[in-house]
Amino acid sequence: MKTRILLVDDHKIMRDGLKNMLNKHEDLHVVGEAEDGRLALQLAKDLKPNIVVMDVAMPDLNGIEATRQLLEERPGLKVVGLSMHSERRFVTEMLKAGASAYLLKDCAFEELVTAIRTVLEGKAYLSPGITGVLVENYVRNAPHADTSVFSRLSDREREVLQLMAEGRSTKEIAMQLNLSIKTVETHRSNIMTKLDIHSIAELTKYAIREGLTSL
Repeated sequence: MKTRILLVDDHKIMRDGLKNMLNKHEDLHVVGEAEDGRLALQLAKDLKPNIVVMDVAMPDLNGIEATRQLLEERPGLKVVGLSMHSERRFVTEMLKAGASAYLLKDCAFEELVTAIRTVLEGKAYLSPGITGVLVENYVRNAPHADTSVFSRLSDREREVLQLMAEGRSTKEIAMQLNLSIKTVETHRSNIMTKLDIHSIAELTKYAIREGLTSL
């Protein structure tokens, strides 16, 4: 029985390359592709993949939030994080969201098949370049409180912040998230208060720095 794989990446050339590589293996089959996290949530429901290869930085809904929501709905699903970023905050938050593996894109074609087979065995997989980052972070920062956006804002507030940073209006955000305009305005006010940031320009810079969006 073939392992069903959903590819999620906002760059079509990356998806095409990974799809061609994976489909050469008799036990692997790419059943679908998504260009953002929100579409990935829908396709995961429809296609029932065993593995989701998830880009971390994507528009509309980033890979960290998408992973968290996917695994809330399907705890047995395996997610392989894929990113060009090796910084601590991207790696740790993707793993906290429930990803079983984290690969750097420049190593993806060499490591992805191994990573998929590793997580199917119930084990974790990290690109070799990642482990040093995590160990160094633990040694330096273990005693300190987590002050990242993932600890300071709620799941919904992070979704709203990402869409704000990507230039969506309050009305557009309300429609996208199926919320009232008043609720979105409340979230925006709470975000600004919690972060002590009171302009859209500064919020956008913060969202990019924290990895919520890659714009």
